[in-house]
Amino acid sequence: MKTLRLHGLRDLRIHEEPAPLPAQGETLLDVSSVGICGSDLHWFAQQGIGDARLSRPLVLGHEFSAVIAQGPHTGQRVAVEPAIACGSCEFCQKGHPNLCANVIFAGHGTQDGAFREQLAWPSRNLFPLPDSLSADDGAMLEPLGVAIHAVDLGHIEPGMTVAVFGCGPIGLLIVQLARLCGAARIVATDVLPHRVEAARAYGARHAFQSSASPEPDQILAVTAGRGVDVAFEAAGAQAAVDDAFAAVIPGGKVILAGIPDDDRTSFSAAVARRKGLTIKLVRRMKHTYPRAIQLVENGMLDVRSLVTHRFSFENAAQAFEVAAQREGIKVIVTTEAL
Repeated sequence: MKTLRLHGLRDLRIHEEPAPLPAQGETLLDVSSVGICGSDLHWFAQQGIGDARLSRPLVLGHEFSAVIAQGPHTGQRVAVEPAIACGSCEFCQKGHPNLCANVIFAGHGTQDGAFREQLAWPSRNLFPLPDSLSADDGAMLEPLGVAIHAVDLGHIEPGMTVAVFGCGPIGLLIVQLARLCGAARIVATDVLPHRVEAARAYGARHAFQSSASPEPDQILAVTAGRGVDVAFEAAGAQAAVDDAFAAVIPGGKVILAGIPDDDRTSFSAAVARRKGLTIKLVRRMKHTYPRAIQLVENGMLDVRSLVTHRFSFENAAQAFEVAAQREGIKVIVTTEAL
């Protein structure tokens, strides 16, 4: 089978390797679609993410759908939860598998991910896809799960004003979810004009380009000087963090979902303390796939139009370059015919 391995800085190579052999409790999968995530781009452009560094040629990819390749459910299309939680540590037992002390995650550290033709993965991590969902839709359920978890942490209530700083795929999904939760006003910002326009299309009443006038001033202007109840930072940029803290009201919440390039996030202690803010950080997702599938299947949320670029597996290296340039929104690598 073909695999795509990251050997070093922006150095992706296709290899021919033996097909995997499923262990007990695992299912052999034919990979269908794989999304390129911002965290994949950290590995691609920086050879790591946070304190995890590239130590051997690594297969990236954790946003993916697949087809069961053997056994009684052969041919079943599935979405795949990329995090393998142990189920027995303190945090798993408390219902927080995303904080598992022993987690194994696809395409991270020493665990190969989904940029390959086949892989064996725990059967308990597979979620059947309804006929109405495409393979690309299935891959998009992972970033949707992260967005759902972020919104869960934000506790949006009907009538609230919400801001989203950073309108990549997760930010745009948060915009859609905030609308579903009943936010009366949604404000969004991004450095890229096409993502600002996308935010408007997905439900942001006010959307600004980050390079324009200071965002907190604009947000205060459109909220009659009040600010926002919940601010979601999904850019991974310090400027977005600063703007989120400046825009949120006293007693409000700041939800940090972005991953900074330098592994550092800071904020003004005086601002946060005087406002009495609640600050939460998003760690992947938990228990979100069934809800994500229902939202997409019922037409309540649009993941399909977020996919702006599709590449064949043979052109996966080009797909990474396009994604790194932020030319569209979501870049997908597919084994399907284009």
